Amino acid sequence: MAFTTLAHHMDLEWLMEAYRRTRKDGAVGVDGQTGREYAENLEDNLRLLLSRAKSGDHYRAPPVRRVHIPKGDGTLRPLGIPTFEDKVLQRAVVMLLEPIYEQDFLDCSFGFRPGRSQHQALAKVRDELMRMKGGWVLEVDIRRYFDAIDHGHLREILSHRVRDGVVKRLLGKWLKAGVMEDGCITHPETGSPQGGVVSPLISNVYLHEILDVWFHEEVKPRLKGRAFLIRFADDALMGFEREDDARRVMAVLPKRFEKYGLTLHPEKTRLIDFRKPREKSDDSDDDQGPGSFDLLGFTHFWAKSRKGYLVIKQKTAKSRFSRGLKRIGEWARTNRHMPIREQHKMLCLKLRGHNGYYGITGNSMALARFRWRVERIWRKWLSRRSQKSRRKMNWGVMSRLLERFPLPPPIAVHSVMRLSAVNP
Repeated sequence: MAFTTLAHHMDLEWLMEAYRRTRKDGAVGVDGQTGREYAENLEDNLRLLLSRAKSGDHYRAPPVRRVHIPKGDGTLRPLGIPTFEDKVLQRAVVMLLEPIYEQDFLDCSFGFRPGRSQHQALAKVRDELMRMKGGWVLEVDIRRYFDAIDHGHLREILSHRVRDGVVKRLLGKWLKAGVMEDGCITHPETGSPQGGVVSPLISNVYLHEILDVWFHEEVKPRLKGRAFLIRFADDALMGFEREDDARRVMAVLPKRFEKYGLTLHPEKTRLIDFRKPREKSDDSDDDQGPGSFDLLGFTHFWAKSRKGYLVIKQKTAKSRFSRGLKRIGEWARTNRHMPIREQHKMLCLKLRGHNGYYGITGNSMALARFRWRVERIWRKWLSRRSQKSRRKMNWGVMSRLLERFPLPPPIAVHSVMRLSAVNP
């Protein structure tokens, strides 16, 4: 069923709630206005915004400000930062559309959805593969997904559920909004810039139709064995009981994506033999072998449990481990002259953040190694505060300092069993 009247829900109170849900400390857009500055005349600003949004051509989406952030593979990820006012209006539209699409989205989708998380996706992958006793894993990597979304196909997909004129017009304006970089404005013909409030929902709607529904309604019924799909935003992974099923899907997948303007990365889209090994002479976590894969920052591999059974374990991926240490090293170098008490406070925050994401059952060795490496990084840069510090900061002195300023211990914040229990 398509909804033809949605915008009447969007009144002043609706925009006020959208404002409350919008981060006030985020990066500023092309106008340089902060959330605090916008709030100085909040009610009048929202009234004017509401009037312009509902009156056709009076609202014009400002261009987004292009910034680049480093990715794990050394490349840069482009982000488009809307103005604060545009973030509020985008949030208001997301509040309208999210309840509609949450009824449609499938259980295989975990990214940017209320009540769902990366850790639930990771638990689901582990559970499905354990249930199949391993199998063949297909990693799906879409090249520059957010930049490649085809506007024509997207409008057609959106029209299946949304036909309200105001909402369609606003979505169209955001898709056509320019991108400002180095003082120049360009108007890309495809894509929905990452960084916008509405972009995660748009990306889910697009891949829900292209991948999720297609896999469950057209692919799975034609397979000979069991199979599953797990998707977190544009990170997708398929598991197959049989190799021939996996290879058939791998062969047709590029054509399916090309139909909607998307391209698979030929080197990063790969099929992995993840069948349960018959024997494993070395159950250490260090030697992964070819039968492993990375997803959402974790390496998945077969190893023996404490009781001697082969189980799927998850540990911090090497790239994420190294990247985390590099960032802490850069911070420690830059701030080595800060008072030790303040350094300790910040390092504790960083380690708790690391444990908060990577602290899952079975990852204690990687967490302990990370903490151990952070201690050594801290000592290295404390010893370089001055020549005198270098002579003094031996391991005896450092041990006493760590007794006074201990770093947080490695803690498994996320229980695999608990995450499995809450999964749909």
